[in-house]
Amino acid sequence: MKKLVAYITSGYPEKSFSIDLALALKESGVDAIELGVPFSDPVADGPLIEMANHKALKLGFKFKHLLEISEAVAPKIDTLWMGYFNSFYQHDLQKLIPLAKKIGISGLIIPDLPHEESVAYNKLFNSNEVSNISFIAPTDTQERIQMIVKESKKFIYMVAYTGITGSGVSEDLQPMLSSIKKYTKTPIYVGFGVNEKTAKEKVKGADGVIVGSAFVDILLHDDISYTQKIQKCSELAQIIKNEINI
Repeated sequence: MKKLVAYITSGYPEKSFSIDLALALKESGVDAIELGVPFSDPVADGPLIEMANHKALKLGFKFKHLLEISEAVAPKIDTLWMGYFNSFYQHDLQKLIPLAKKIGISGLIIPDLPHEESVAYNKLFNSNEVSNISFIAPTDTQERIQMIVKESKKFIYMVAYTGITGSGVSEDLQPMLSSIKKYTKTPIYVGFGVNEKTAKEKVKGADGVIVGSAFVDILLHDDISYTQKIQKCSELAQIIKNEINI
């Protein structure tokens, strides 16, 4: 059974909604929730997630809200934090990673922390049994892939193309997947540009997909109720989970 990871922007449109949505997605077949930490300059994210980040911050999102959402969600579904390094660094990683473990967070996804810099935190992550998710991009050389996957835990986040999330770019992922599998048995999840139309193709040869912009697009619709947003996200999750497992 191939896995579906769903990204949602924490605290948007409000904290209780994020909790309700995460739990509804679990019931709709989502295997793990990626709680996005709103940030003012989300450089790896496309316009939809960037907009949701800015709206969440404008509505008063604080890091404590991430912790409160996590405490409600993590005991019930595999939960990760996705955020930019400064969001975590300013809360003192030496204290934050043990707290993440206590809450039940299984991993962090930090797109602007290069592998070469992340190794300095390996002992901290490993001793707390929290995974620092590794990224592999289409531009990585064979040598770099081998180096990165050696340290990989939980799953490898394979970037489906060079660019930002939410773009509709299509690339042949098979050569890259084959390259990664030469060096590791860690599961590979494909992210960037995955939706109900692309999921079936992108999951070929991979172990799962990460979907963000397709869910956030629904959250940004101000013309529908919270209940309708949750229903539409749940329906989307069911469609994608079915597509990747046909």
